[in-house]
Amino acid sequence: MGGRACKFWMVIGCAIALTPARTSAEEGFDTEHIFGFMIGTDVGNVGEREFQSETTGRFGKGGGTYRALAQEVEIEVVPLPNFRIEVGGAASLHDITGVPDIDDRRQFNFQGASLDLRYRLLDRERAPFGLTIAAELHGDRIDETSGAKGRMYGTDFTLAFDRELIPNFAIGALNLTYQPEWARFEIGGVSEKSSTIGAAFATLVRVRPDVLLGGEMRYFRQYEGIGLGEFAGQALFVGPTAYFQLSPSSRLTMSWSMQAWGRPAGSGGNLDLVNFERHQARLVFGVNF
Repeated sequence: MGGRACKFWMVIGCAIALTPARTSAEEGFDTEHIFGFMIGTDVGNVGEREFQSETTGRFGKGGGTYRALAQEVEIEVVPLPNFRIEVGGAASLHDITGVPDIDDRRQFNFQGASLDLRYRLLDRERAPFGLTIAAELHGDRIDETSGAKGRMYGTDFTLAFDRELIPNFAIGALNLTYQPEWARFEIGGVSEKSSTIGAAFATLVRVRPDVLLGGEMRYFRQYEGIGLGEFAGQALFVGPTAYFQLSPSSRLTMSWSMQAWGRPAGSGGNLDLVNFERHQARLVFGVNF
């Protein structure tokens, strides 16, 4: 665990050292893309178009070998003031061996498509804080956890808040989420419904004109059924985040989270490796065009 964190910060340090300092930076923050696993309240300006590549890795279960990678490409447009639309497609890679209750498999597949809608209700430059509501709808043919084939549908509802803590130096954010999911698996025709609620906090500080460093803390509770039925488990993730403005039109965000605490229903363990992973990592590159 300590080795992984050390390697992450070594990468961050090298990236900062190699990033050319620009002579000036815009006042304030644009929080649309600076967080790793969270979202900010900014949605871009009317007419903006962006391409984004998002790679997410999830590693470690209760036993055996568990590696899952998802690669998503997205196009974002801002057709109206305070309103952003994003469409994307994803492929997934699973390498699973000896994990309890999950079949062994090593495969690469097209996973599915998504539609992300965001509307900013409050602009923090004109209000005490920023406020945005977001809904991401996705339909998949591969289960993101097990890699099993089927039909999976879900929506991630997010209420995002952010505020500058120290003008042009530190920014804080809060996300509240509700994620109902429905799945019907190809083998056996088994159907499953689940829902997850969560709260996430993040703080980033500007260490160079175009470099932000900070961390995110995310807490989740998972339930059976889409209406928060029977409790299934809970987990707390913590980890660092780094944002680099590579050029006026390109950016890079790196984030890594470790499950610091968790507990599945009916167990006295200190981690929930049944419903969640041990480690999560994300790399996001974007460019305006």
